[in-house]
Amino acid sequence: MLGMFLAALDQTIVSTALPTIVGDLGGLEHLSWVVTSYLLASTASTPLYGKLGDMYGRKPVFLAAILIFLGGSMLSGLSQSMGELIAFRALQGMGAGGLMVGAQAIIADIVPPRDRGRYMGVIGAVFAVASVAGPLLGGFLVEAISWRWVFYVNMPIGVLAVLVVTFRLHLYTPSQRCSIDYLGAALLTAGVSALILVTTWGGSQYAWGSAVVVGLAVAGVVLLAAFIWQERRAAEPIIPLSLFRSAVFRVASALGFFIGLAMFGAIIFIPLFLQLVYGVSPTSSGLRMLPLMAGLLAASIISGRAISRIGRYKAFPVAGTAITSIGMFLLSRLALGTPPWLASVYMLVVGVGIGLVMQVLVLVVQNDAPIRDVGVATSTATFFRSMGGSLGVALFGAIFASRLGHQLAALPSHAAAHLSGGVNVSPAQVDALPAGVRHGFLLAFVNSLQPVFLVGAAVTAVTFVLALLLKEVPLRRTMHGGADLAAREAAASATGAEAMVAADAGA
Repeated sequence: MLGMFLAALDQTIVSTALPTIVGDLGGLEHLSWVVTSYLLASTASTPLYGKLGDMYGRKPVFLAAILIFLGGSMLSGLSQSMGELIAFRALQGMGAGGLMVGAQAIIADIVPPRDRGRYMGVIGAVFAVASVAGPLLGGFLVEAISWRWVFYVNMPIGVLAVLVVTFRLHLYTPSQRCSIDYLGAALLTAGVSALILVTTWGGSQYAWGSAVVVGLAVAGVVLLAAFIWQERRAAEPIIPLSLFRSAVFRVASALGFFIGLAMFGAIIFIPLFLQLVYGVSPTSSGLRMLPLMAGLLAASIISGRAISRIGRYKAFPVAGTAITSIGMFLLSRLALGTPPWLASVYMLVVGVGIGLVMQVLVLVVQNDAPIRDVGVATSTATFFRSMGGSLGVALFGAIFASRLGHQLAALPSHAAAHLSGGVNVSPAQVDALPAGVRHGFLLAFVNSLQPVFLVGAAVTAVTFVLALLLKEVPLRRTMHGGADLAAREAAASATGAEAMVAADAGA
């Protein structure tokens, strides 16, 4: 839970600090990249962590992930340019990928699927608590000290996590050592990176039909095709293609991809709306996001307990995707005159929807996968959700920046003179604008943000259809399948007999 808290905290603690960070180091056009680099690195590293955990044991891999994350946190705080911050955020993301997978795979190692719903609910609750604490803590640190402490604050939590994992976490360590498919990992990372760059640069830095964007798109498709070819021939593939033979795995992975795309892609803009339109401080914008996090917290815990009690799960992602789609549509109705209490209601609806579906998908995949592939199945499910998030942030960031550019260009010439920074205008600069110009900018901002949430609503409507196709598989009450369980029981009996003989000899 400490490891999960670290990764979840850093996904949200940066959100309220982003306007200040980009105002200091660069501009608003870099907003999505600070988040995208983190999500991209965590996405690309996730499958490798799952495979390494299956091969070498969860504990050493989990510890390595924490240490990498802490190194990235320290360097991010020391950044002197936007380029450095983006690079060190990527290093953080490399560690975060292992934290997310490690926490869920460790639970899968020690808790049967039928009882796992409660624990997945707790994971969701930890995620929600970190999400609540993140914007508040981020806003406070930005105002009271410096945005750099948004990253330094990870250090004491990380040190505590290292100590607890080292001395209190006792797990089975496999004795068998296998080769690692480094070529597959490299192809996957390069392919995913190319596609993320397409959505990040397309329509903003380069035209969609430009040689750069088209070349990256072709390279991404070719690299991913090469990755699939490599996985077919690798002795120990990073993502075993046999997992995709299961309809449950295919549907759950697609669900995770689209819910991640909508969730990460759209919600990252809420603090920006609160700070610009309502004119609140970073801390206050974090407080105003409490309804979203409270909904996520309550829905995660309640759904997890309900799944463990009834042993069924399909109703929760069906209801969750429907509610999230409605919530995203409501967010698209946000305007300059929207009362704060109404915006809070909209955020609550989105939080409840996400809480009902997000953690359930991991449980579904773990319950369906062979025990030898639980780690890699967990990491693959997390990979698709993170992949969706990476593409979502980049895609929605491109939609927002493109729309805002057009909106600002349509403003009268006397207003445009005050907005020479274009999409680089920071919240402080917006507050300093003349009243008439400020109103024109905020109107352009809101008109540019509404399509982002509308696209999010459309994407989550697709996930609702996918949730209806999800097959209900009874949750196992045991940890392993029959053959595997018999082998483990035999090994345990032999070990027990040896212990008894040793005890008798000692006596």
